[in-house]
Amino acid sequence: MNIDWAALGQVFGVSLVVTIGLVAVFTLGIVGTSRKPGSATATATAPAAGPTVLARSGAYACFALCAAAVGYGIYLIVA
Repeated sequence: MNIDWAALGQVFGVSLVVTIGLVAVFTLGIVGTSRKPGSATATATAPAAGPTVLARSGAYACFALCAAAVGYGIYLIVA
């Protein structure tokens, strides 16, 4: 049995970078859709401000990118 250590290391490196990148993009999507903390004078009757339209659009783009990456991974496994 002969193991190609260079190829194994390359697969490990690429999968590590892609995993960290995908988690970062998903985290940006979560942050983009989260509520922003209100000021110190915010009360129960005045809820914290929600995300802006630009932040929400960016978050949806991040989620779409994550879904595309997962779909591409499934395609690679099936094909």
